[in-house]
Amino acid sequence: MTRRPVSTYRLQIRAGFTLDDAAAVTPYVRELGASWAYLSPLLAATPGSDHGYDVVDHSRIDESRGGGAGLRRFAEAARDEDLGILIDTVPNHVGVSVPRENPWWWDVLRLGRASRHAVAFDIDWRLGAGKVRLPILGSVPSAAIDNGEFVVDTTPAADAPDGTLSYFEHVLPLAPGTGELAGDVSALLAAQNYELRFWQDQNAELNYRRFFAVSELAGIRVELPDVFAESHHEIVRWLTEGLADGLRVDHPDGLADPGAYLDQLADVTAGAYTLVEKILEPGEALPSWWRTDGTTGYDALAELDRLFVDADGVEALTQLDARLRADTGLDEALAWPDLIRSTKRMIADTLLQSEVRRLVRTLPHGVVAAEDALAELAACFPVYRSYLPAGREHLDHAFAEARRRRPDLASTFDELEPLLADPETEVSVRFEQTSGAVMAKGVEDTAFYRFTRLGTLTEVGADPSITSLSVEEFHAAQERRLATWPHSMTTLSTHDTKRSEDVRARLSVLSEIPERWSEVLGELRAIATTGHGPFDALLWQAAVGAWPIDQDRLLAYGLKAAREAAESTTWQHPDADFEAGVEAIAEASNGAAREVLDRFVAEIVDAGRSNSLSAKLLQIAGPGVPDVYQGTELWDHSLVDPDNRRPVDFAERARMLRLLDRNADRGDLPPIDDTGLAKMLVTSRALRLRRDNPELFQVYRPAAAIGAASDHVVAVDRGGVTAVATRLPVGLASRGGWGETQLVRPDVSAIDVLTGRRIEPGPVRLAELLDRYPVALLVEVR
Repeated sequence: MTRRPVSTYRLQIRAGFTLDDAAAVTPYVRELGASWAYLSPLLAATPGSDHGYDVVDHSRIDESRGGGAGLRRFAEAARDEDLGILIDTVPNHVGVSVPRENPWWWDVLRLGRASRHAVAFDIDWRLGAGKVRLPILGSVPSAAIDNGEFVVDTTPAADAPDGTLSYFEHVLPLAPGTGELAGDVSALLAAQNYELRFWQDQNAELNYRRFFAVSELAGIRVELPDVFAESHHEIVRWLTEGLADGLRVDHPDGLADPGAYLDQLADVTAGAYTLVEKILEPGEALPSWWRTDGTTGYDALAELDRLFVDADGVEALTQLDARLRADTGLDEALAWPDLIRSTKRMIADTLLQSEVRRLVRTLPHGVVAAEDALAELAACFPVYRSYLPAGREHLDHAFAEARRRRPDLASTFDELEPLLADPETEVSVRFEQTSGAVMAKGVEDTAFYRFTRLGTLTEVGADPSITSLSVEEFHAAQERRLATWPHSMTTLSTHDTKRSEDVRARLSVLSEIPERWSEVLGELRAIATTGHGPFDALLWQAAVGAWPIDQDRLLAYGLKAAREAAESTTWQHPDADFEAGVEAIAEASNGAAREVLDRFVAEIVDAGRSNSLSAKLLQIAGPGVPDVYQGTELWDHSLVDPDNRRPVDFAERARMLRLLDRNADRGDLPPIDDTGLAKMLVTSRALRLRRDNPELFQVYRPAAAIGAASDHVVAVDRGGVTAVATRLPVGLASRGGWGETQLVRPDVSAIDVLTGRRIEPGPVRLAELLDRYPVALLVEVR
């Protein structure tokens, strides 16, 4: 029988926080109330990697993360605390930025197609005359040769019998028998099984599949039985030897056939608990035939966020956005569908042009204007990808929309449609892999940084055109989750979120006070501006949401956001003048603008904390498997990675939890203040109750409230436990509070496990129930 978690706690394992460090915090994870520890990738990764998604060797655990012995010690510690173990895995790609660290890639570079590992990589040998194209040169090859930038070392080594070729920090193997050409660099380069290219050629001329547009991450063909077996032998061992209980699968949409992969994985792991990092668009369902327990929870995150957003306020913020655009001479904003079509098309024509051109090369016959048409289809695709023959409706939608936008390509679309609709064609399979990459880069990594009116709305897995959910809509979404994927993960913060849960909770308050935010933004822009009104709104929101934030953190976020938006500056071609404006805002945040920020954040901080506590309680008490990302049991105001992967002080958190428990036992409850103890109270009590009494969380029945302020309460009976939360707290305060609004309860006593207070049978006034915290967690006492 598959073992499944009740809840998880994510730990980022790296050189600075090894498996032994993680073992030391297992008592804290248990005391907090989580049932499983959830680890980031462990396999050997590129040296210095903090995230581990750039695996270089599938046969061993990264020594800098603790190695195999470290995992065994961690597992022993976790078992001592009765914790299960979930481990992140990366089947789609490997790290190749340091070729010598990756034995498979090194062998292919040395031997070319003769390498036994050549088949593992998704290389189009037709392009490049049988060579792997490496975009690592800072100039064209002839200039590099003329400038003497290559160093040849013919000293034999175990992994390089003929020596090596170096270009600055890049070290590459020499092909057999080519060391004797060392005196003629041009001839030497021509004799290798790789072709060195100018770094910008990666956009259009690369011949191996990548992870999105990252040339340092090369896709592998895990659909081949031998590749699957060799890349998963160590992972399967973790499960068979009791070192892990479940797996998280990173980026399954990059695989040729995710469903078939999950079948293979389930077969070799005896059906172990498995989650997929799958982004679902609104209305899209997780494929029912996949052998998985669900997603990693971005769909739940989007639902929870929108419960705390005022739709009318977002409309006012949209009007503010229009004024900002007009004031700074920008064109009128595109509607969301038009914006993402534009950004996705830009990505298909630039960063992912290599992938689109590979689609053209897979066509069985020449098709006029095929590159243009395929890029347009990818830009018009409504979800990340289809899984033909399932999902044909998405392909039909893309063709219909592409024909509407580009009638000049009608005949090309007619030729392509039967090819892309046939799941047996190579172009069909590769188009499915490519459309997801275009979506991720065009939407999450571009459009989200251009749609700036409210940062809460532009989180991974979300659609900002859906601005808010009513209480009834929220309940309906949770009922669907319980009925369809009851063991799917739910989350509020991850290592990939653009903004942490507490940043988004604070920014949601802006939707309740759009006029006030407009005034404050005007004050801030008068102090420092980039000259781009909507981007100013994004960056000043980041300062407000993460306040207090130091200048360096805000600058790092601002530069990343501006370059991802790719409107006024880009990663490949930074605009120094625009980025000077970003630096000016970062500097002003802790200088001339500090007083404005202090004053405004003080106005909204309490409402933001109400949102935070409410979202946390509803996540933990709701359907699915709630995950707590490391450190977020206290207030966490992190921005996009790497900001959200900063070290966590677990010793301090363990001390605070002990203090919290000791004081609570005496009836001394924490205030909602800067310490974050109130959030730790909600998190720990909800996690513990759910872990220790899973039978009380088997159903989902919306609880009723009556009275003038009933729209401000969200309450649900899980089958013996009722979670109660507050929404739109500014509006609630404006109407004078709860008044006589009541929560309708059965004629049964209850205990609020957050406060220890006894609640008498029958209805209870919310003004009484929520007088201390904006949330309550009631356990029936029969």
